[in-house]
Amino acid sequence: MKCPACGRELVEMAAGGVTVDVCKGGCGGVWFDNFELKKVDNQSEPAGEVLLDVERGEGVRVDHSARKKCPKCDDLVMMRHFSGVKKEVEVDECPGCGGFWLDFGELAQIRSHFATDAEKDKATEAYFSEEVGAELDKMAAESQDRLNTARSIALALRHICPSCHIPGEQKWGAF
Repeated sequence: MKCPACGRELVEMAAGGVTVDVCKGGCGGVWFDNFELKKVDNQSEPAGEVLLDVERGEGVRVDHSARKKCPKCDDLVMMRHFSGVKKEVEVDECPGCGGFWLDFGELAQIRSHFATDAEKDKATEAYFSEEVGAELDKMAAESQDRLNTARSIALALRHICPSCHIPGEQKWGAF
């Protein structure tokens, strides 16, 4: 496979139970097949340590603004998005195979955010709550108001169609 950043040939490298493709002697980037990144993205996963210092070639320049093609899928351009809870690291992901390309230093940045998955989950929950929590609470309150209104109407109309005439258990009426 060819490096999507500098065009050199990628070399396989073992990192614990994962075999990834690295641009050794080139730009120092790393290709992760689908689900491989999750096995080395935390500080508590020692397998990822060997991928932090991939040998780089002097004078190799990478245009980080250029769109990169997936090294596995022919002619598919990878999507750029932010990795991590606070969206601090921009990574490239293939929409076809689900693989990730990380430029040199990006894995170190991702690993520096959280020591464990539990920390990551807690931070994700806090960030999600901060971003959309108030809106979700508002929607839940509106839903509860609608439910209360429907129950009131059902209670008012229960003499028209008593729940005893409808099969199944009815907790608050026929409606």
